[in-house]
Amino acid sequence: RKMLSRGIGVQMVTYLNCLAPGSSAEVVGLQATGFTRRRLLDIGLVPGTRVEVIRHSPSGDPTAYKIRGAIIALRREDSMQVLVLKL
Repeated sequence: RKMLSRGIGVQMVTYLNCLAPGSSAEVVGLQATGFTRRRLLDIGLVPGTRVEVIRHSPSGDPTAYKIRGAIIALRREDSMQVLVLKL
């Protein structure tokens, strides 16, 4: 986790995979490189995008996220490379 000063106060930046179902966040950056980075950008995970955690699968991985109106399942190894600001 990292601290981010934005507007008034300091907010906590965390990873997308750390969020609980029902919570929302705003993408602030990606740590992925190469093909994985391209894929995450292509599905709409760009800075400023709002993401909602819909649910975890029964086994816990993958997790369903609502991204720009679409429900998309991401594996933990991919979602842990997305930096978000919890809303």
